[in-house]
Amino acid sequence: MEKITKENKKGKKLIITFIIMFIIIAIFVGFYIVNNVIVFDQNASTNLVINNKNITSNLKKQVLIQDDVIYLSKQDIANFFDKYIYEDSKVQKIITTNEDKVASIGFNSDTINVNGSDKRIKAHAINKNDTIYIPISEMTDIYNIEIKNISSSKVVTIDSKDRELKRATLTSNSTVKSSTNFIAKTVDKVKKGENVYLISSENNGWSKIRTENGKLGFVKTAKLTNETTLRVKAEEKSKQINGKVNLVWDYYSEVATAPDRTNTRIEGVNVVSPAFFHLDSKGVIQANIGESGQKYIEWAHKNGYKIWPMVQNAGDGMLKVTSGIMNDYNKRQNLIEQIVRMCKTYKIDGINIDFENMKKEDKDLYSRFIIELTPRMQELGLVTTVDVTAPDGGDTWSLCFDRHVIGDVADYIIFMAYDEFGSSSSEAGPTAGYDWVKLSLNKFLKTEEIESNKIILGVPFFTRLWTIDSKGYVKSSVVTMKNINRALPNSNIEKKWDDGAKQNYVEYLEGSNTKKMWIEDIESLKTKLNLINENNLAGVGAWAKGMENEDIWKVFKEELSIK
Repeated sequence: MEKITKENKKGKKLIITFIIMFIIIAIFVGFYIVNNVIVFDQNASTNLVINNKNITSNLKKQVLIQDDVIYLSKQDIANFFDKYIYEDSKVQKIITTNEDKVASIGFNSDTINVNGSDKRIKAHAINKNDTIYIPISEMTDIYNIEIKNISSSKVVTIDSKDRELKRATLTSNSTVKSSTNFIAKTVDKVKKGENVYLISSENNGWSKIRTENGKLGFVKTAKLTNETTLRVKAEEKSKQINGKVNLVWDYYSEVATAPDRTNTRIEGVNVVSPAFFHLDSKGVIQANIGESGQKYIEWAHKNGYKIWPMVQNAGDGMLKVTSGIMNDYNKRQNLIEQIVRMCKTYKIDGINIDFENMKKEDKDLYSRFIIELTPRMQELGLVTTVDVTAPDGGDTWSLCFDRHVIGDVADYIIFMAYDEFGSSSSEAGPTAGYDWVKLSLNKFLKTEEIESNKIILGVPFFTRLWTIDSKGYVKSSVVTMKNINRALPNSNIEKKWDDGAKQNYVEYLEGSNTKKMWIEDIESLKTKLNLINENNLAGVGAWAKGMENEDIWKVFKEELSIK
């Protein structure tokens, strides 16, 4: 009896040991497969392979196939193709963008609008069980993709056309393994002479491939021959400006004419931004160009400058006008069409959107405007730049911008790093103190998470002369850089270095009033230019031409190593 009990215990131990070993092997194999090549779902759902990765397990909703049209949910489109895809409930349309395309598709008509032109397609967006589905197989041109529905293996493959694509041929019948591990599942079988897509070659004699069935796996590299490149990787689009951007705004009022710069040259400058365009009270762009503006364009191009004119919404009552445009998809598109038409008409190289004084609650809709504008500019090979203020400030001055989105979408975001203490300030202070500029810039880089090479730092060619009366009332007047010495009563006034602002500072009495000025000069501007180099920013923008001392251009050129 004791012997039988011992044998039973021994048998139980063997069974338990076997079960434990089986679980360990199963976990190991399962873990390895899942983390190297995702095992294909054997259930009824369709597997989705995007750029040779099986992302089925990451889908929010299943792939939907109806009448040979392949649909993905709006959430999945957002995850894998367009994070800014947007449903406009007012016009009952989905708006999506990708590089140089912006498209809108509705829920009733088999029509899609691409970059302002309507096109017939086989299907429209649908709402099924409170989920919006987009007919992605009808939008291959929008996302620049190739898509295949392999019904026999329940796999849909999507490949980006800007990625490299290679093919190879099997020299013998082969099993395609889920991994290069000794214990690996067979995911497909390929016959001698069949073609596969070559994904990568491993160092251990295996190659990762995709079969014609859409299955991902590994075969021995020695069994592959006739490697052919079907498509090369698309080259990155070249930038208009090589090296640092050195932009100067060339402002003139709506009632003035473009300045005559014939026979002049601005040393080191590579971009000029004249005040060509502004919105009127009806939301229509007015072009203040005329004959003088045409001569300006000829002068700029003759000197090798790119022209990125301003589009401004300045003026009384424009807060309401701008809000009306941002809140209406059709009005936004109309404004974009106006900008596109102006760019074509005047053969300019880009645009500088300088919208200020906007409603805080319109922040996301202003971002929509930039999201929808930028692809239209890219289609023409033009640059989109957007001016924004410092991250901290009032609702209509600062909190009306989503700097992260603007910096992500536009070619450049320009930080107007001035008016630290502006016309409405109740105390005197620098126009652009170094410490404030640096602190704000760090917020752009770290809090807003904007790529440094997309940030242009705006610097002022002006400062303010502050007057504080005996009662403590503060007012100021703008003094241009070239007129600073004229604004001071005499040259004997002592200048002290403010190490925080990194500016020369003067203070003196004029009768019963105290006068203060933080001076913008070569010394102060050099410290700001150092921030550009230290943080690998895209360049500088200076406000504005005509306010400067002429010798500043040589400093800009040398400090930014502009050829």
